[in-house]
Amino acid sequence: MIPFADPHAQVVELRGEIDAAIARVLDRGRYVLGDEVRAFESEFASWLGTGWSVGVGNGTDAIHVALRALGIGPGDEVILPSLTASATGAAVLQAGATPVFADVDPVHRTIDPIAVEGLVTPRTKAIIAVHLYGQACDMDSLLEIRRRTGVHLVEDCAQAHGARYRGRKVGTFGILSCFSFYPTKNLGAIGDGGAVAGSDPALLEKVGLLREYGWKERYHSSHEGWNTRLDELQAAILRVKLPHLDADNSRRRAISDRYDAALAGSGLALPVRRCAAEHVFHLYVVESDARAGFASHLAAAGVGTLIHYPLGIHQQSHFAPFAPSDGLLATERLTGRILSLPMFPQLSACDQDRVVEAVLSFTGQHQET
Repeated sequence: MIPFADPHAQVVELRGEIDAAIARVLDRGRYVLGDEVRAFESEFASWLGTGWSVGVGNGTDAIHVALRALGIGPGDEVILPSLTASATGAAVLQAGATPVFADVDPVHRTIDPIAVEGLVTPRTKAIIAVHLYGQACDMDSLLEIRRRTGVHLVEDCAQAHGARYRGRKVGTFGILSCFSFYPTKNLGAIGDGGAVAGSDPALLEKVGLLREYGWKERYHSSHEGWNTRLDELQAAILRVKLPHLDADNSRRRAISDRYDAALAGSGLALPVRRCAAEHVFHLYVVESDARAGFASHLAAAGVGTLIHYPLGIHQQSHFAPFAPSDGLLATERLTGRILSLPMFPQLSACDQDRVVEAVLSFTGQHQET
């Protein structure tokens, strides 16, 4: 079976460096918020192009802490796309704010600025730009909305480490940016991990307080806070992987280029790259009107797939109280059609050929629209 994703393949590729990093942590004897976390925070901020980053326990906590650092809580509204992982919405609820779901651009599948424009109210305190599947949002339009309204712009970069918009890496546009290091991400740990990044040192200092009980001094909570710390082992492994990230993203783009060329005549709707942006293909997502049969056919051919996502957040029962009364047409159409094909840097040319052959053997028998 060709896996949909294979984080273990990168571990095998970098095993010597990873083993040395783990040994370094074990030998040092400091396992939480030590030298490895501090070094990774500095190296990640330097790679990203922000002044600071703060490691946290996971990507959901990164969004939650970012919102709380901005003073967002009960009574406030946060606009976000419905076509994203439910974690984004969960973080808004965790902050005590009200999620307001926006539709997406059906071509690029990221949050639609026109939809956002119509949702801003006096209670709106933030817009979350989710750079979905590795594709940058329309940042020009979102920045213009921020300029006119004064609403905070927060970036969810969980699927877009290294993606660019007009030459700038995503994560450098908003007041704060949030990252996940879940193992399958473009930059993944071997467990959970996350980070908040930004260029305002006072704001990042507040993020640092929020991640550990509000401590400026140990055992003295001078501020509200929680326990959401990036541990030393994960930080050490991320330090090994970070220097390889740009090359791995190039490998993802090469695989996507090969898929594009081979599947151009398949009748499937293929990913559309935004002009002036550089996609990093965390996921390679196609659309089919016959998705169930398509996925079953690929599984029988030994090709793993997943759906990102089978429901918009507004369609999920926990979020039903916040669902717009008239639905979100583009999101609801996409969730019935999208399917993610295998995509990871170590995917061999032979396996890429097998994926393409399996896809074409299905689409040759079915008329796609």
